[in-house]
Amino acid sequence: MMREILIIVFTAVLTENFVLSQFLGICPFLGVSKKLSSAVGMSGAVIFVMTLASAVTQPIYQFILAPNGLEYLNTIVFIIVIAALVQLVETALKRYMPPLYRALGIYLPLITTNCAVLGVALLNIDEGYGFIESVVNGFGGGVGFMVALIMFSGVRERIERNNIPKALQGLPITLIAASIVSLSFTGFAGVVEGLFA
Repeated sequence: MMREILIIVFTAVLTENFVLSQFLGICPFLGVSKKLSSAVGMSGAVIFVMTLASAVTQPIYQFILAPNGLEYLNTIVFIIVIAALVQLVETALKRYMPPLYRALGIYLPLITTNCAVLGVALLNIDEGYGFIESVVNGFGGGVGFMVALIMFSGVRERIERNNIPKALQGLPITLIAASIVSLSFTGFAGVVEGLFA
């Protein structure tokens, strides 16, 4: 059992990273990665929401939707659950961490529509994960999001200090840098299987 859990975590963080391998959650990835502090704050919120969403959506699917033949409603139900969780995180940050709440700005409510959060909930169902595997996959997906976001925020801070040709300034150089960072994660393909063979 421990071996399977480790494989799920390493796969979610490295080889099947939602942002860099599956290209889910690009909006907050590009929007919040300008500063390390906001990247860390957003990462914490995404880890919390992904883990909790996985923990809540899996039993809803297993005990309510599937037994009643309502599997086709899973996307709608999962979005409602994720929206409620994001509202909880937003309220907590606004009350207990106002500077972080202001730094995240519009990107915090966008976690609701972050396709990586919905993607992990749907992937848990598609993969047939049980409750523990779903929670672990949600946590691993959130950690993978954090790794990508923090790594890319370091890249963007370096870009800001360099003299970029005018035609590439702004979004073009950001997308080029994101593609190079994404390309670097393809090097992890096969590593997880090799570690646990």
